[in-house]
Amino acid sequence: MASAAEQMAANLSWGALAKATDLRQRIFFTIGLLVVYRLGTYIPVPGIDAAALREFMTSAGAGLGGILNMFTGGAISRMGIFALGIMPYISASIIVQLLTAMVPALESLKKEGEAGRKKINQYTRYGTVALAVFQAYGIALSIQNGGLAHEPGMFFVAACVITLVGGTMFLMWLGEQITARGIGNGISLIIFTGIVAEIPAAMAQFLSQGRAGNIHPGVIVGVIVMVVAVIAFVVFMERALRKIHIQYPRRQVGMKIYDGGSSHLPIKVNPAGVIPAIFASSLMLLPTTIAAFSHNNSGPVMSVLLAYFGPGQPLFLLLSTALIVFFAYFYTHNVAFKTEDVAENLKNQSGFIPGIRPGKKTEEYLGYVVNRVLVLGAAYLAFVCLLPEIIRNELAIPFYFGGTSVLIVVSVTMDTINQIQSHLLAHQYEGLIEKSQLRGKKRNGAKAPARR
Repeated sequence: MASAAEQMAANLSWGALAKATDLRQRIFFTIGLLVVYRLGTYIPVPGIDAAALREFMTSAGAGLGGILNMFTGGAISRMGIFALGIMPYISASIIVQLLTAMVPALESLKKEGEAGRKKINQYTRYGTVALAVFQAYGIALSIQNGGLAHEPGMFFVAACVITLVGGTMFLMWLGEQITARGIGNGISLIIFTGIVAEIPAAMAQFLSQGRAGNIHPGVIVGVIVMVVAVIAFVVFMERALRKIHIQYPRRQVGMKIYDGGSSHLPIKVNPAGVIPAIFASSLMLLPTTIAAFSHNNSGPVMSVLLAYFGPGQPLFLLLSTALIVFFAYFYTHNVAFKTEDVAENLKNQSGFIPGIRPGKKTEEYLGYVVNRVLVLGAAYLAFVCLLPEIIRNELAIPFYFGGTSVLIVVSVTMDTINQIQSHLLAHQYEGLIEKSQLRGKKRNGAKAPARR
């Protein structure tokens, strides 16, 4: 029996894509809005000394500056209006999801359907504004203290905060438009575009270092092989499942008795996706971001943080691993896979795990299985996120392409391909229905419906 990936490759064809006009329009709409996002990264924030900023980012390009530049699509190296990127919205969404799982009032609001979902989205937007204002204010003060502003003062800080917050809210709106009228998840595609856009320049810089003799050719080949191997490993792990057999008893409908069926409950090895890596990176980079932009004027506390918790330091790697493992378990049990909800749904559907009683025993068994699976999932996340960091620091590679970036790129690519496949299958079903209607209409002399 062919796998889902093989069926996808077999069904996905350029001929089917050419006939699906609605899908083409969605793809072009998505590309157009992503082009708007890329253009916005080149519009600078007013009042910043471009020459001083360029010099600073060049010196920081192999460290923190490279990390931030990768996630913002180069906007932070130019201090564009999208320098904050979409990360405040991502952080606010994660926080609201966690609060929804822990606060009874928000949990009941979530169960109210569409009205509750709109209210939760509104709270997420409020949280995005608050986080964006906080981060923009910190960056504005850091730029001012670092001597990167033409005319430091209250007006510069206000203009910088308003511009950066407005850029983030505009990106949030772009992401929602892509999700509603385009193809794929808009927020994820914006992050994906920012990461992919910086890869050619980073690779060119990396290869130029090899031509100049600063990096051994063997290191270049090894890094390329490592990146390909990590991508293949991520694809394998993201598709890995632990299947639990589910049995359904025989049921009677009217005068007929139907035999009981069976199915599988899939549990991903990494149910939380890239959320633990993103949240851990956000927490780890927040203090060092402010310290880096303010040079050495941020005080002794920030200097200590940079010395012991800077990218590549042992304490940074240890704390990042701890945060990734913690968020992998916390997010999975509270949001991604709530065992009590799954057990309750199985009980309501008269389904049961062979040998396990429905209800509390099923919940305990699912928790036991998820905890064991998460040992492998959390270790995989920590390994993928920290391996490129260690290699980059040890081999002095002059660009950053971390494990979090690989996870995002691979996950977004797989999700977008799945959505395109779904649209193509829906279009094929429409074609079959129209052909059947056409045969019936021809007999009656009526006109067939037009294809989309």
